[in-house]
Amino acid sequence: MRIALVHDYLVQFGGAERVLLALMELFPNAPVFTLLYDKERLRIPIDESRLRTSFLQNIPGSRKHYRYFPLLMPLAIEQFDLKKYDLVLSATHSFGKGIIVGPNTLHISYCFTPTRYVWDDSHRYVRDFSRSPIFQRFAPFALSYIRQWDYYAAQRVTTYLTLSKYVSRRIQKYYHRSAQVIAPPVEVQRFTPQAENDGYYLVVLRLVQYKRVDIAIQACEQLGRSLKIVGSGPEEAILRHVAGKNTEFLGFVPDDQLPGLYAGAKALLFPQEEDFGITPVEAAAAGKPTIAYRAGGAIETIKEMETGLFFNEQIPHSLMAAIRHFETGHWDVDTIRHQAERFDKSLFLKQLQTIVDKEWQRFTIAI
Repeated sequence: MRIALVHDYLVQFGGAERVLLALMELFPNAPVFTLLYDKERLRIPIDESRLRTSFLQNIPGSRKHYRYFPLLMPLAIEQFDLKKYDLVLSATHSFGKGIIVGPNTLHISYCFTPTRYVWDDSHRYVRDFSRSPIFQRFAPFALSYIRQWDYYAAQRVTTYLTLSKYVSRRIQKYYHRSAQVIAPPVEVQRFTPQAENDGYYLVVLRLVQYKRVDIAIQACEQLGRSLKIVGSGPEEAILRHVAGKNTEFLGFVPDDQLPGLYAGAKALLFPQEEDFGITPVEAAAAGKPTIAYRAGGAIETIKEMETGLFFNEQIPHSLMAAIRHFETGHWDVDTIRHQAERFDKSLFLKQLQTIVDKEWQRFTIAI
């Protein structure tokens, strides 16, 4: 079977890129079609001989300022010629689902989310992306075009997979398509469960506004609790201004150093709403509970009062109350670790291979 992989763009490293690496492992001979690739910003080793980039790669500044090129991305993704492949597997949160394949090609899409900034986050995107009056005036027209393209592009997919029931409902709402849930891969064996800790709380995320790191900072500062923040992003300068003596910014931390940071933490703080959220599972693999905002995919990965607990409002006082409650409880390392093992990468690879085989058999019978 001739197989190709598709990913939106490789310009940063996060949960979506971890899924792509797992797919590259499962299908070692498959090329990877992606709009853009930035080696320095991706920060992980990847077999560049397998990458096929679009014409956007050659536009000056496109890799660093990719967010300014959404109107060109539909055209760019449709330029990839995939007619010679039997199976195309896209891992996408935006444009990757829009590839054009022939009638005899099966397209399975692992959809991380319907394109957020044209659907449920469109108003916030217009408000926060730029204060320019010109942008504010014309952005809604551009988003309307991308929204229409996104909906019709979504209908090209043969079979949808996704990472949580939360996202599955959104795919049904915006694309009118059903999606089977397969939790994303977590390398649980990288982490050693540990009951002891070094007395700090931990946050691991990109420093962007919707992650609400400010809540974690304010809560820990007011409680006098030590907080370590792993990650970088455009909000860092603002967050440093909010932070006090109890907060330490660690910036980008290589993957091989993360297990040690999880092991030393009292708990992971997860103040944002995410489609899934790999970091609570990583924390659980290290035997550490998570204190999370009660929304999104975290509800599906955290067992309340067994592997973590929730707070109900995205305000510092709600998180502070949850931290106080957490500190009065007893947390069993083995129970927490067992929860993480449900999301191990080996299970993801096995489940995905089973689904691909089943869908291929069904597809070939239909044609």
